[in-house]
Amino acid sequence: MTALSLHHLTMIDAHPLELIEAAAAGGFDYCGIRLVAPRPGDPLIDIAGDAETVRQVGRRLSDSGVKLLDIEAIWLSPGTQLEMLRLPIEVGASLGARYVLVVGNDDDPARLADNFGGLCDLAGSFGMTVMLEFISYCTIRSLQGARDMVARSGRPNAGVLIDTLQFFRSGARPADLQGMPPALLPYMQLCDAPLHGPETLEARRHEARTDRRLPGTGELPLRELLRYLPRGITLSLEAPTAALRGRPYVEQGRIAAQALRAFLTAPLA
Repeated sequence: MTALSLHHLTMIDAHPLELIEAAAAGGFDYCGIRLVAPRPGDPLIDIAGDAETVRQVGRRLSDSGVKLLDIEAIWLSPGTQLEMLRLPIEVGASLGARYVLVVGNDDDPARLADNFGGLCDLAGSFGMTVMLEFISYCTIRSLQGARDMVARSGRPNAGVLIDTLQFFRSGARPADLQGMPPALLPYMQLCDAPLHGPETLEARRHEARTDRRLPGTGELPLRELLRYLPRGITLSLEAPTAALRGRPYVEQGRIAAQALRAFLTAPLA
């Protein structure tokens, strides 16, 4: 059976303890926790420096049976200092996370490549894999750009993260994944959306952060995309949507899981 994860962005205001409860209520196998703010001022409940809260999160994971899939979201920018990322990566590893989610957002190619390789080395020292997500409004904005960066790094613990919204908004097609080494794609992020995206940069950012749809409630060719991905990979639900907001987090977890399973089990048209 396909393993399912609840990504923190789906309910980004939830404390990690609440997120774990929501994941458990929905029967998710995993969750992903934000331990690093993508950009200054972005939402973050900062627990990395709070040893007692980290212990509580570890206990809640153990008691609930939910495992930690990944931590997010490291945006490699001109001001990135890798040593500042050691603590959240160490905390993520201590909680059992297998992956670190990273985005390339630096217009200096050499510096970006150096920081990506250094981050892979840092994460690798904790037994973690770095997953590079391409985003249509960042420096690494395409599937090919992500593949090139991973190849350039030469690191064995580097992979490419497919986010369905960003995949289609970048202009990629499912067939573009043909021939891609399965080892580069250990899991992916799933959501739905209208077929055609917003025109402006700010509108695209708004859509990505707050206005996605649950799988099966939009127009993206998700089933076709899944046919080109390795069979059995973990699916992480990243769907911040008005359909969930305002409800108790446990209820959000149940509704999200129900929609995801309904999509996965629906007969093909």
